[in-house]
Amino acid sequence: MRYRLSTNIITRHFQEHSSLYTFMTVLFLMGVIFGAVMVNSLSDHQKEDLFYYLNQFFGQVGEGQMVPPEELLKLSFFHNVKIAGLIWVLGISIIGFPLIFLLIFLKGIVVGFSIGFLVSQMGWQGLLLSFVSLLPQNLFMIPVLIFISVSSIALSMKIIKKVFIRPTFHFQFVPVFAKYVMAYVGAIAVITVAASIEAYISPALMKSVILSIS
Repeated sequence: MRYRLSTNIITRHFQEHSSLYTFMTVLFLMGVIFGAVMVNSLSDHQKEDLFYYLNQFFGQVGEGQMVPPEELLKLSFFHNVKIAGLIWVLGISIIGFPLIFLLIFLKGIVVGFSIGFLVSQMGWQGLLLSFVSLLPQNLFMIPVLIFISVSSIALSMKIIKKVFIRPTFHFQFVPVFAKYVMAYVGAIAVITVAASIEAYISPALMKSVILSIS
């Protein structure tokens, strides 16, 4: 019964905010495209410098000289929890919620630039490297960031509607806020999975691809 209730709540959430999910997904994809295009704006000298450091990093990965997985797990976990936490706080602050759109767009730019740079410098090998280094953890990370972003924006819109637009709007803050807290707790659980993949699986995939290329 609890499982059915949880499923109904999640389904209702996605149905109610489907337009927001569509918009945030398109915004992220626009960021990816923009980030990939940004690669062309780099000078040859900047590309050479970046590729030099990238080669050093790949060399360390190939030789197994990387940050210990436990340390990488902590770094990835706390970094992503901070981003999700910032989005969560912006949702409560009301006036800060437009920054959520900017954060999602910037996330897209980072992903797009990383993929675009690797492909421009290494061709299909760069595409393969970006696939194994970025895709596994981002399959979890990007959806959870969009989820917490939509939850934050939806809460802000409800508060704005209640306080500034229509005071008669029926809005029970305590149960809605409780769901909002649970959304962040759920996001942390998914972030833990994503960080674990980034720490333990992605480096192993990268190492195998680098060794096969070299």
